[in-house]
Amino acid sequence: MPNPVRPARYGAVAQLLHWVIAALIVVQFTLAYLADDLPLGVRKLALLARHKSFGMTVLMLALVRLLWRATHAAPELPARMNAAERLLARGTHLAFYVLLFAMPLTGWLMSSAKAYSVSWFGLFTWPNLIAKNERAFELLRDVHDDLSVALLVIAVLHVLAALKHHFWDKDDVLARMLPRGSSKGGST
Repeated sequence: MPNPVRPARYGAVAQLLHWVIAALIVVQFTLAYLADDLPLGVRKLALLARHKSFGMTVLMLALVRLLWRATHAAPELPARMNAAERLLARGTHLAFYVLLFAMPLTGWLMSSAKAYSVSWFGLFTWPNLIAKNERAFELLRDVHDDLSVALLVIAVLHVLAALKHHFWDKDDVLARMLPRGSSKGGST
């Protein structure tokens, strides 16, 4: 199978998915932070319900993004990037995909293990994936927390790398993910 023609920049759909998912991740960290120290009550449960709804939204959008990416070529990495930078870029993107699925799935499993429902903005309830199990809940909570730290670290590194490319390397890596970047070309 021949390699698909690679566009010079990401198209509108890829950009939209990227920025909506990025915004939802910020919302997720904010909701989790706000709920963390609250006593169990209506306010905490409301924040956690929103956290779950947005988490399931991230899961659905990650699936759409993965399908889109599988059928639409991404722009080439800049030619002057060395092998280590290329490896880091590919590893970071792979880690993002893994985490965009692992975070909501561990959250959903964690809720299932506690027999807490996972509603999607009150429109419908996702089925529990496992039976009530306190030990599984504790393990999944720890995994979910550890994955959130990993996601935060990778997201910060991703932003710093984009800024490095823009301001230090003066290439178009950041611009090609912006709606009005300097590059012209394809529609991924």
